[in-house]
Amino acid sequence: MSLSDDQVDQILDRMADAFQRQLRSPIMHTPSEANLAFESVTFPSLDGVPLEGWFIPAAASNKIVISNHPMGFSRSGIPTHLDPWKSIWRDSGNDFEVNLIPDYKILHDAGYNVLTYDLRNFGHSGEANGGIASSGIYEARDVLGSLRYVSNRHDTRDMTIGLFSRCLGCSSTFRAMQDDPGAFTDVRCLVAPQPVTMKVIMGRRLALAGVPSERIDDLEQRLIVRTSIGFAQRAPTEWAKSVRVPTFLYQVRDDSVTHPSDVQTMFDNIPIGEKQLQWITGTTARWDGYLEFQRRPQPMLEWFDRHMS
Repeated sequence: MSLSDDQVDQILDRMADAFQRQLRSPIMHTPSEANLAFESVTFPSLDGVPLEGWFIPAAASNKIVISNHPMGFSRSGIPTHLDPWKSIWRDSGNDFEVNLIPDYKILHDAGYNVLTYDLRNFGHSGEANGGIASSGIYEARDVLGSLRYVSNRHDTRDMTIGLFSRCLGCSSTFRAMQDDPGAFTDVRCLVAPQPVTMKVIMGRRLALAGVPSERIDDLEQRLIVRTSIGFAQRAPTEWAKSVRVPTFLYQVRDDSVTHPSDVQTMFDNIPIGEKQLQWITGTTARWDGYLEFQRRPQPMLEWFDRHMS
């Protein structure tokens, strides 16, 4: 049964509202659950927003991986097995929890120090820019702040750096590379699961909700009214042209909320030869892409090892 105009308007308003005031995922897990020693840390983003995170040391290691997270997550993951997150993501088949603590355990046991942090307006980090989601434009400043923190901290300043930037975190990293390429001089490599263009994912989510495709223009107008930022400005495919470090992308090929051409375009736009794209098959759940590193970490660990040894 087709939706009424009022029902469509309610869906569009609800989607646009989520960009104006983002729903924070709680810190449901800590590294101690994996028997990892850690330090709670805070440091400023490039524009001074206080960011909260964990530093997980690896004894006798001079290598560090800086990790951030997807939109809607915190550094510990997302409790999509609980409402309201479950209700938001159920239609796309992503109604199960993603716990990111095992990722840090794998990295630590492979010999890497880990810095992981909440992006602005998520987890316990500070509110900024009125709380809006900018799809990487302002969040790029958090990526730059994390690099500055590592370079200024006495026990990490001489470490070899790799980045593990997920989804929004990857888009933010691409944007940061455009804004300040010099900040990445000492970064050896990037592992980046599932970056996404916002117009693509919102178009797919409208389809899943039964909203006619032509109404995406109405969604964009609502988005501009709430955040001042339209789809065209939220452009990771363009920002990818500024990537100059060896980059490993991976993505669920049949992801129900995006299209493989989106990540393929980002990959194609990265203007260096040292890059790799891995497809995850056998699922339509985007969340399976975020769990891929826990299930089959070897390709990513080999990438880090190759470029950080």
